[in-house]
Amino acid sequence: MNVRRRSIPAVVTAAATALGLATLSACSTDSAAAGSTGKFDVVASFYPMAFLAEQIGGDHVSVTSLTEPGQEPHDLEISAKQTAQLQESDAVLYLKNLQPSVDEAVAQSGVRTTIDAATLTSLEEHGNEVGGHAAEHDDEHGEEAGGKDPHIWLDPVKYSEVAKGVGAAFEKADPDHAADYKANTAALVKKLDALNTKFEDGLKNTGTKVFITTHAAFGYLAERYGLTEEAINGLDPESEPSANRVKDLEKMAKADGVTTVFYETLVSDKTAKTIASDAGLKTDVLDPIEGITKKSRGKDYFAVQEANLKALQAALGAK
Repeated sequence: MNVRRRSIPAVVTAAATALGLATLSACSTDSAAAGSTGKFDVVASFYPMAFLAEQIGGDHVSVTSLTEPGQEPHDLEISAKQTAQLQESDAVLYLKNLQPSVDEAVAQSGVRTTIDAATLTSLEEHGNEVGGHAAEHDDEHGEEAGGKDPHIWLDPVKYSEVAKGVGAAFEKADPDHAADYKANTAALVKKLDALNTKFEDGLKNTGTKVFITTHAAFGYLAERYGLTEEAINGLDPESEPSANRVKDLEKMAKADGVTTVFYETLVSDKTAKTIASDAGLKTDVLDPIEGITKKSRGKDYFAVQEANLKALQAALGAK
């Protein structure tokens, strides 16, 4: 199921989901023996998972990402070579329901340690209302509303919860290096806490709380910092929105003091620029950090998140 959505409410009560650890098989002291690198071999589904594995694993892990830089993760189809890599790995770190081909390959892989990030924090269901503005384009993509939003890594607090679960899973699966995994996880969590504080302080006083994006990736981030995301498209960020939706967005932008339409680096900016031009608004990048490329405003998760914060501060009129 492709889980892109068009709209996210300003405040949603977090699902009371227990923070379960990943599905872990019996641990073994020769856990790295299955891989070919002499290290603890981890296959990650896409960049946010690979970044966690690298930060937590340090020198003890060899990380392979199934999604190439610049590739849209939702569209990934796994090759035979990647399936073989997956089967030979010691662990797989993925986010269930984001990439159907990954889910299927993991289920069939027999990998000793499978870590589903979706089980390490609470995921929320988002409806069809955004801050009181009805999304009037429940047309060809009507099925996607009400699914669980996978974009947990864009909220530093949720990403930190996932990091703790990944660290615990690594400790169990590769106990010889457990102390290092524990220390690396603590250092990463500390950095994510500092990032959360930057966002809290940076977005506390703003002229408006509403921002427009091409697709609804920033719901958790918006909720965390008291903002409202209005998304142009849901299922397909490159599709054309309906005329009613464009009118609705233009009215909302005027009423709520919106200055900017955000687009992302991995998809076309055509729709965002058209709507911005018609409504007399600016455009800028808000990066969902699904992959790092030459176009990214930074070389890693933290640098791009800080660029996102600056873009939001400028668009929202931070004081």
